[in-house]
Amino acid sequence: MIGNIAALAIVPVAGVAGIIFGLLFKGLDRVLGARMQARVGPPLLQPFIDVKKLLMKENIVPQNAVAWLFNAAPVAALCASIALLLYIPLFGSGALLEGSGDMVLVVYLLLLPSLAMVAGGFASGSHYATVGAQREMVAMLSYEFPLAIAVVSAAWLLASKAIAVQAFSLAALSAFPLWSLVGTLGFVGLAVLLAVLLFVMPGELGKAPFDVAEAETEIAGGVLAEYSGVNLALFYLADAVKSFAMAAIIVAIFLPWNATAMLSISDMWAGAAAGALFFLAKVFAVMFAGNTFMRIALARLRITQVVRVYWGYASAAALAGLLLIAAELVLVV
Repeated sequence: MIGNIAALAIVPVAGVAGIIFGLLFKGLDRVLGARMQARVGPPLLQPFIDVKKLLMKENIVPQNAVAWLFNAAPVAALCASIALLLYIPLFGSGALLEGSGDMVLVVYLLLLPSLAMVAGGFASGSHYATVGAQREMVAMLSYEFPLAIAVVSAAWLLASKAIAVQAFSLAALSAFPLWSLVGTLGFVGLAVLLAVLLFVMPGELGKAPFDVAEAETEIAGGVLAEYSGVNLALFYLADAVKSFAMAAIIVAIFLPWNATAMLSISDMWAGAAAGALFFLAKVFAVMFAGNTFMRIALARLRITQVVRVYWGYASAAALAGLLLIAAELVLVV
């Protein structure tokens, strides 16, 4: 009973931590993006200022909107994003709700914020939002396939080595670094899968060059065209938390090393602090590679190009990574 109460007490803590670090990394993304384009850019804490400003503004619901669904969508998006954090090893420690098959649940939870945006877009009654919602649905169908291949490949490798029974558990994946389980072919295969996940990341988060669902210059903000005030703030927070969670998932699968073990730190508090800082550094590196760099380096794609890139190039690369890992396992046997 006491354990259940303690677990419930940690849930809001995980949500607050996800919001704070999600907004902080969003600020870092904007600062670094501006510097890469030789601009001054906003201050580091601009996302916190934006959220505060939105929370103070009027929450407008369009006259022809389905009001209950329009208002429920941002709440569902934020709740789903926070729920993701409960299944991901964070700050060098285990996940709150770890267990067998939680990686499958995480993949589904990643879809919910996007589905909430789609529902909110359709419920708004706006033509721009409807087009944006349609684009978001097409994008989801595109990037989920290479994402699933990468996740299944990592779990299959772990299961093939007979190391962990719960191969689809993020805790198991983070406990056994995959890089130490493979040779040259497998190493190349894992590198390809990591690159695929980094490429899937901006699509999953709706960032450039895959921000076709919003596309301010084309469809005036798309799915978010009619949102304002608290509702828009909730979507903004959901995006920040999901960005942090997506990077943490990639870290848990491909970069699971712990600073405490690497540095042989015996003191409990020093080890916890080192583990948390090392985890945040890895998350920042992933977010920079999969979000900031691609957003600055590449221009927005058309929706047809998004489908071709993910169903064609990204899926082919993910399958190539899987085949390289399979080839090595066959050769070893």
